[in-house]
Amino acid sequence: MTTSVEHSPEIADTVVVNGIATNYHDQGQGAPVVLIHGSGPGVTAWANWRTTIPALAKSFRVIAPDILGFGYTERPDGVEYNSATWTDHLIGFLDALGLDRVSIVGNSFGGSLALRIATEHPERVDRLVLMGSVGVPFEITDGLDAVWGFEPSLPAMRKLLDVFAYDRTLVSDELAELRLAAATRPGVQEAFSAMFPAPRQQGVDEMAVDENLIAGLENETLIVHGRDDQVIPLSNSLRLLELITNSQLHVFGRCGHWVQIEHSTRFSKLVAEFLAE
Repeated sequence: MTTSVEHSPEIADTVVVNGIATNYHDQGQGAPVVLIHGSGPGVTAWANWRTTIPALAKSFRVIAPDILGFGYTERPDGVEYNSATWTDHLIGFLDALGLDRVSIVGNSFGGSLALRIATEHPERVDRLVLMGSVGVPFEITDGLDAVWGFEPSLPAMRKLLDVFAYDRTLVSDELAELRLAAATRPGVQEAFSAMFPAPRQQGVDEMAVDENLIAGLENETLIVHGRDDQVIPLSNSLRLLELITNSQLHVFGRCGHWVQIEHSTRFSKLVAEFLAE
């Protein structure tokens, strides 16, 4: 059973997944596409995918949940945040909505979860889109270390937004204030700080998927990366291209970690055409 809540645009529908009230967006009609957001402080599905959802919803049923521990999804006490927990929550989410098979678009942290679902539950996944994806081994960047190690303050949030975006016109004090407010809602920072404790290289390692399993994927896969990404290295996507047989790579120049925002129109068109093939 789902209910609709009208408040912030970041709050949409609610479905109970394994006892956890889960916030999600559900727009459009057609083949189902699930968008999995990244792991920035204060992130929500809407903040991550606000331009992508309406663009893809013209042709597909687009579903974007707040992952357990993030956004407006419930954060129960005692949850151990790790890849297994997040994957179980996402599979439960698909079950709760009666979605047997979906295409998945995974951003950064969400790319690792997309890979884990595709390798552990291959019958549930049609096409894959991996954008600036985690999921293969790499040495943690200063940018990702800053993201996962965020300590709330306006200067720290402004600096973090500068790391995310190549185009500085997208970054403003107003945006930093909005994202800081989202990151410091009651319980949000406490959950976030528990997810990726120092040394944060262990978080990168924990989110890596067995490369033999990745190499066994048969899904048609679109890999997307910003050439100037300071958070997740372009080498990750090059490695995924090597591993996944049915894959293609599109690299956006003059673009940081926010492909879906910095090049929103071209990104959405690229993804829509790929999913429609």
